[in-house]
Amino acid sequence: MEIERTGSAVVTVRFDDVAHGWEHWVLLRSDAHHDSPACNRKLEKKHLDEMVAKDGSWCDFGDLFDAMQGKKDPRRNYDELLAEDKEEDYYDIVVRHAEEFYAPYADRCILLGKGNHETKVLKHASTDLTGRLAKAFGERLKNGGVDHVVHPCGYGGWVRYLFTINGTKTSQLRLKFHHGSGGSAPVTDGVIQTKRQAVYLPDAHIVINGHNHKEYIVVIQRARINQRGRVYQDRQLHGRIPGYKDDYGDGTRGFGVERTESGPTPQGAIWLHLTHAGDSVNYNLIMTD
Repeated sequence: MEIERTGSAVVTVRFDDVAHGWEHWVLLRSDAHHDSPACNRKLEKKHLDEMVAKDGSWCDFGDLFDAMQGKKDPRRNYDELLAEDKEEDYYDIVVRHAEEFYAPYADRCILLGKGNHETKVLKHASTDLTGRLAKAFGERLKNGGVDHVVHPCGYGGWVRYLFTINGTKTSQLRLKFHHGSGGSAPVTDGVIQTKRQAVYLPDAHIVINGHNHKEYIVVIQRARINQRGRVYQDRQLHGRIPGYKDDYGDGTRGFGVERTESGPTPQGAIWLHLTHAGDSVNYNLIMTD
């Protein structure tokens, strides 16, 4: 697997060894809110360990940090500050602790995207938590003799997978990610957005969102025609990643109780499973257990 940045919006991942029996698993994550007391770190670690066991890779599409306890953050709540993060250099601490937790998985990380929590910190505190974590990963890996770059990305972007199959054939898969926007969508879970995105993202095979802590996989079957006039069908997969934060708890207090009406939300991530299929590569999205 080779990874390179192709402009500011695209990360390209190359596989030159695709043949009979080949497969690759990618853990697609969003909304871990890792430094929040409400983060299910046990489940988060379980999925990362499964990714390693599968010899896979992972992408994070924002809100890896909760980071709401800065001195000038109007959302701050002392009760939601982990004891280990109660230091004057709060933002430095949460980056350091994240680096320590994710260190065993850094060499398999493809990219770190930004969510609304990271962009709020960037706007109000002028520090890029995502960029700092990616840099910390890079320095740690370099010091360990590992040649791997973790790419910091924006709120949205693309991952382009390029495959060389049986040494001669080439194929590609295009994944569009956007952290997500809007409210909790208590009735639709945001599924309506899949139809809107399908219109303005015609080149994407896969579209991934997070943000509202809901969970779904939707398939849109498409009728196509190629440059040679051949009619064919393909499918566009849409996935919504729930994340690892339980805002609802026991239903007595907190943001998930006071500010939303959506009730408890699921927890987890999405697997992207790539498999060899003749002259191409099959792709499927699977919810984590």
